Amino acid sequence: MTDKRDYYEVLGVSKEAGTEEVRKAYKQAALKFHPDRNQGDPAAEGKFKEATEAYSVLSDDDKRQAYDRFGFAGVEGRGGVDFSQAGMGDILSQFQDLFSDFFGGFGGARQGRSADRGQDVQVDVSVSLRDAMIGTKREVNVRGVAPCDDCSGSGAAPGSRPERCNSCGGSGQVATQRGFLMFATTCPRCRGRGETISKPCSACSGQGRVERQKKVLVSIPAGIDSGQRLRVPSQGMQGRPNSPQGDLYVDITLEGDPKFQREGNDLATQITVQFGMATLGGRTEVILPDDTRLNVSIESGTQPGTVITLRGQGMPRLDQRGGRGNLHVVVNVAVPKKISKKAKKLLEELMSELGETSGGEAAVQERA
Repeated sequence: MTDKRDYYEVLGVSKEAGTEEVRKAYKQAALKFHPDRNQGDPAAEGKFKEATEAYSVLSDDDKRQAYDRFGFAGVEGRGGVDFSQAGMGDILSQFQDLFSDFFGGFGGARQGRSADRGQDVQVDVSVSLRDAMIGTKREVNVRGVAPCDDCSGSGAAPGSRPERCNSCGGSGQVATQRGFLMFATTCPRCRGRGETISKPCSACSGQGRVERQKKVLVSIPAGIDSGQRLRVPSQGMQGRPNSPQGDLYVDITLEGDPKFQREGNDLATQITVQFGMATLGGRTEVILPDDTRLNVSIESGTQPGTVITLRGQGMPRLDQRGGRGNLHVVVNVAVPKKISKKAKKLLEELMSELGETSGGEAAVQERA
């Protein structure tokens, strides 16, 4: 006993229905329950498989006669049973031409257009911190395969054209039986192209594609960082006629900078001020990678290692928030190694005024 529904009942047709009526009934069911239109709905997927199984039998005269005479037992081993256990990829591939007629962009037709699409290309680009801060344009060499001009990508010599593969009937797939199930596999003769070439094009040796190189001007936005990837649509290699070009992917590497370190959208740098400015306070200047000049205020009594943060003076943000990161300035204090007698005397007077002892005495006291 089986819990399968009668194939005529599944498609909603009578036993006297003609081939075209069966085809129309299946088209309606396939349109309604196709997985691309019912994503994540296992019930719809089951009904789609059920309708496809019914059509695979009722659309074939021999299988239909066997089914009418012996029921489900009459089609066992004929590729018309238990599609519920087959994968959707196998079903879509096996009925590629039919789904192409029904849906245009659904099922196997989607695979065909994908094969005709141009090749995607990836390139590496190094940018300086300055270029990453202000944005730049960079011309890159793009190399890949594209359709041969001599044969327009067909692979056949000029004046000839590919012939429909006799082994798969042009579908690129052949049926393989595993027990009671039928599966679609790539045709070994045409390697899935659905066509064979008797007179190969000499320019591409029948491959239909040749290696090409071109230059593309890429806009690199301000704020870009290492490890980020830019996608430039339709700037990869050309596809077959009337097919879309591939995309260009640009992987960014940020070059090191001798004066600045980057952390996310923040920048850090070091400045050195004289002892007098650190003691009394003052102003100094920092020049950013984009040549912007910033005034930095040094407060009196600034200690070595003090970090001064200038908000909004770092790298531009690429995200939707916009704005810029921060600039962190680490202050180093320069202590003179040699001073004049006058300067020494003045420093001693300053230390006395501040109640400090000389460095030597202080060291002795600390050890005591």
